Amino acid sequence: MEAQIGTDILLSEELLRKGKLVAIPTETVYGLAANALDINAVSDIFKTKNRPNFDPLIIHVASFEEINKYAEDISEDIWKLAEKFSPGPITFLLKKKDIIPDLVTSGLERVAIRIPDHKLTLKLLSKLDFPLAAPSANPFGYVSPTNAEHVYNQLGQKIPYILDGGQCEVGLESTIIGYADGELTVFRKGGLALETLEDFLGKKIKINDHSSSNPAAPGMLLKHYSPNKRIQIWEPDKVLIDPNKKIGFLGFKNENPEISSENQYILSKKGNLAEAANRLFSGLRWFDQQDVDIVYIELVLEEGLGMAINDRLKRAAAKS
Repeated sequence: MEAQIGTDILLSEELLRKGKLVAIPTETVYGLAANALDINAVSDIFKTKNRPNFDPLIIHVASFEEINKYAEDISEDIWKLAEKFSPGPITFLLKKKDIIPDLVTSGLERVAIRIPDHKLTLKLLSKLDFPLAAPSANPFGYVSPTNAEHVYNQLGQKIPYILDGGQCEVGLESTIIGYADGELTVFRKGGLALETLEDFLGKKIKINDHSSSNPAAPGMLLKHYSPNKRIQIWEPDKVLIDPNKKIGFLGFKNENPEISSENQYILSKKGNLAEAANRLFSGLRWFDQQDVDIVYIELVLEEGLGMAINDRLKRAAAKS
């Protein structure tokens, strides 16, 4: 099998109705989609990605009305956030209805659900009478794909079709929000900044954003988003560069004078966090094509989208 790449929504619909997998574009990253109500199709997602079945999936729907089909006990704050920020890079962790298979939620009582902000995928979703389970379209643990070529390079021999929606606008996975112990909580930092949510609601939101096993929501495993190079966080006072190693550097705004320019990838020379977020996964992938032994990564400002960028960087560098 070799994947076709194109913009054929009708073919995508046909394949999904037959229980096949289709890579779909969103504003965040490309997803590996299947009928979320079809256990066999969902099982194929886990097999194709080599994803452990204890890591739950996000389901994607086309409208607010559909959220009620698959989730219940939705709070006023969640509805306010959904009406304000959806379609968009936000996912809601909600009590699931029985129609959602346990495989999708890894046996948990809550389902992660969102409305993606991409015209092609929204049009596709509007033609379907089922939601799409769609984790990132990459082998488990590797860097998330932000264009169709990324998907093809990783999964092109395993799936029949890649719906090409161009480069992802946001480039970071969605922010996941729900409740923990009765408190509104962010379970994964993502493409919608925590401060934006807090300013809109006029209240502080708790953060509970990683777990090394049995995660409560998608994307919470400690080690994730990793390229095939050794990754280490740049700490100027602690790092001693090994002269026998070829060194790469992923920086936020400025190049590192201690490292060869040809082995550096700068996320945003303007110091713009949105641009840095959009370029992050492409930057991590770039180093897999470079002749380097170690990639040092520079953390960014811990504010706005910087919180989500640092989250991904720390997970990429995690040793376990």
